[in-house]
Amino acid sequence: MAEGATGAVRGPITVEDPGDPRLGDYTGLTDVRLRRVREPAEGLFIAEGEKVIRRALAAGYEMRSMLLTPKWAEAMRDVIASARVPVYSVGPEVAERVTGYHVHRGALASMRRKPLPSPAELLAHARRVAVLEAVNDHTNVGALFRSAAALGMDAVLLSPDCADPLYRRSVKVSMGAVLQVPWTRLESWPEDVGVLREAGYVTAALALDEDAVDLGEFAARRPSRLALILGSEGDGLRPSTVAAADVTVRIPMSAGVDSLNVAAAAAVAFYATGPAAG
Repeated sequence: MAEGATGAVRGPITVEDPGDPRLGDYTGLTDVRLRRVREPAEGLFIAEGEKVIRRALAAGYEMRSMLLTPKWAEAMRDVIASARVPVYSVGPEVAERVTGYHVHRGALASMRRKPLPSPAELLAHARRVAVLEAVNDHTNVGALFRSAAALGMDAVLLSPDCADPLYRRSVKVSMGAVLQVPWTRLESWPEDVGVLREAGYVTAALALDEDAVDLGEFAARRPSRLALILGSEGDGLRPSTVAAADVTVRIPMSAGVDSLNVAAAAAVAFYATGPAAG
C-alpha cells in the first residue's frame, strides 16, 4: 500500500502476523487490568463495530488506525476512503489472536481521546446531570450513558474511582452514547457536592434510606437545575455522600424487592425527572 500526495490511505494493508507491532493498539483487549491503565495513559480508546466507529468520527474523535476483517471492507468503504491513517485487514483468526476474543462485529478502530472539560464548563450550560460514585462495572457505565442520552440528561460527572466510560465494553454497551453525552471526572469527592450546589444544582442522592423522599414526590418539585447522584452496584452511595446531598430520594419498590441495578435505577430516575414525565 502507498499513500497519495495528500497523505490519504489508498486501501487496507493486509497483515498476516498477529505479532506485527503495527497492531499494538489492539493487543490484549480482554486484559481489563492492562487496558484500564494503558488506554488513558496512551490517550487512546477502542471503538468496536461499524455503528460505534461512525459515531466516534461524527463526534469529532480522531482515528489512529483501523483493524477489520475483509468482509467488512465494503461496509466501511467510505470510512477507509477518507482515512488518513493505516487501515489493517486481517483474517478472523488473526483478529482473534491479536485481541484475545472473537471479533464478531468485524471492525475495530483505535481513536484518540479528547481532553476532558472541567466540571465548571459542563455545569455552566447543563440543567440535568447525573453524578456517578464508584460505579466500577463497565457494562453499567455504558448502560447509564445510553439511558442518559435517550432520556435527555445534559451531562455525566464521575467520581475519581468510577470505571472508564471509554473502555471498549462501556462504549459498546452504550452504543456510542459515551461519545455523545458530555462527561468529565470530578477531582475531589464527595467534597465536589459543594461545587454542584454553588453552580445552582439541587443535589439528590438516590439511596435506600428510611427518611428518603419518594421519587415521584421529588420529581413533582421540578428543580430548575438537578444533579442526580447514583452509587456503586454493591454498596450504593457512601454515607458521607448522602449526608452532603440536599435531599435523599428513593424509588418505591414492590414487596420482596429491595433495590434495582444502578443502571436500571438511573433510567427510572432520568425519566421521572425529565420533561416527558411532566
